Amino acid sequence: MGRMLAQLSPRGTKVFVKFQRHGEMQNRTLGGFLGTKGCLYSFLPFAWGAASPPSKAEQSMQSLLAETMGASNCLIAWICLAHFAVKFFPCRKDRGEPPPGTHREPAMGAKGDPFSVSLANLLTCYNQKFPMADIHPFRALRYDLQRVPASQVVTQPYDKITPDMQQRYYAASPYNLVRIILGRREPSDSASNNVYSRAAAYARDWRAEGVFRQDSDPSVYAYSQTFTAPSGSKFERRGFIALGRVDDYSARVVFRHEQTLAKPKADRLDLLRSTRAHYEQLFLLYEDSGDIARRLTPDPSASPAIDVADEYGVAHRVWQISDAGVIAEVQNKMRDRKLVIADGHHRYETALNFRNECRTSAGKNSDPNAPYEFVMMTFVNMNDPGLLVLPTHRVVHSLNSFSADEFQKSASRYFEVEEIDAGLDAARATTRLTERGRAGSALLAVTANRAFLLHSPKAAGTQLFAGLSARQQALDVVQLHKCLLEGVLQLSEESIQNQQNLSYLRDASEALDQVRKGAANISFLMNPCPVAQVRDVAFAGEVMPQKSTDFYPKLLSGLTAYALD
Repeated sequence: MGRMLAQLSPRGTKVFVKFQRHGEMQNRTLGGFLGTKGCLYSFLPFAWGAASPPSKAEQSMQSLLAETMGASNCLIAWICLAHFAVKFFPCRKDRGEPPPGTHREPAMGAKGDPFSVSLANLLTCYNQKFPMADIHPFRALRYDLQRVPASQVVTQPYDKITPDMQQRYYAASPYNLVRIILGRREPSDSASNNVYSRAAAYARDWRAEGVFRQDSDPSVYAYSQTFTAPSGSKFERRGFIALGRVDDYSARVVFRHEQTLAKPKADRLDLLRSTRAHYEQLFLLYEDSGDIARRLTPDPSASPAIDVADEYGVAHRVWQISDAGVIAEVQNKMRDRKLVIADGHHRYETALNFRNECRTSAGKNSDPNAPYEFVMMTFVNMNDPGLLVLPTHRVVHSLNSFSADEFQKSASRYFEVEEIDAGLDAARATTRLTERGRAGSALLAVTANRAFLLHSPKAAGTQLFAGLSARQQALDVVQLHKCLLEGVLQLSEESIQNQQNLSYLRDASEALDQVRKGAANISFLMNPCPVAQVRDVAFAGEVMPQKSTDFYPKLLSGLTAYALD
């Protein structure tokens, strides 16, 4: 699209738009004899008000239109703007019709009359120029629960499955999903017979046998998780499962908050290439007042399509929602939302890489709404009272030399260090951290027979944090990594990334046990990272260290799947 320049006529009563294509300059009358300011403010909420943030050119246009459009001529302005945008601002070609097997309601206000159609097209074109969340229903591939009980086939996410859990899942059922998402590697594996080819064969056979069945209607799936937190409090977290468009981060629709590693992405890409299906949901956060969740709340008399408890006692329930009106309402409400990846950074970037491969293979025939342009996501409101983030504690082990006295001395350069009772248990440790954390950053360092409460950071703004924003420096986890792991203990970024001397634990009791029985040199206990900090870092285009967040509980794998073929 050519550059757009706006200027007023000498009387200030007409708006002209000049836009330049291949060196040609043309004048186009946008609207004539418009009054003062009222009309713009009825238009902006649907257009520039949804952008984040507007460019300088857009700000100039806002100011220009604000001075020329009036309430008395609002209708004229709407019509002129709508027709102008449709005629001269072609929509992006990479965001159009929904993927095969999905459903889209007519655009807002599109009833067939020229004004409504033009206005709807204007808003559609705007959202394509400034893309927002593109959500679609789909025909999920699901286990036939008449053939297999859900409890025997569902699993935790692949990256949370330990070798013992893998063995238990294998024994639970010949149809357990672990055979697809994290199959056993065999000594005889080859290029033609390996964990990925076996996953594809299982998926193909289970569909042929009717163990997997595809829903007949495009749907979204309301998802509830009822659980008891480690603190003993009970919660319910509500969300919904649907397809989301795979957007580049540069589009500023989907935001990450963590860095990724090449090896896990290569593994997931090989699996996706072989199976051509997404068997696990990505965990995405959006923000609203709760309207979407309320609209998807099932009728109390409606029985869930899936009702299963996992090994941690979390109750997972899923309701299929095929009502086109409800789906359209959810789509409309989600269109102006930005999305933050809570869990699944590696799988999201795998979906991006796979999409790019498919686009390259398709060449000029690439379909902007092909199945590979979408991925299965679970969407949860950031303001949901059941959205719980747990801390991930750091345990440092196998150091060549370590002295608690030297640690205390060195750590004092970066924090106020307060030595406390070395015999405190996990409950007391958590309480001390929580209380101190209300005033700012707080960390608890525990050795075999010493304990230190670290607070009031001193190193902010120094070379130690070069390249990190003030927002990142305020994070406890960044203070820990930069000041203590790298600064005091001299662990390199590479060794931390490869977990050479570092392990991560959710359970504070286990972290304390590791040092007290001599299996580790020092453990660092942390407070959980608030969701607001995750959101702010993500929206700023910044990242946090790995394992900065632990959204609990995890989404269960095996509830729904999205088959590309």
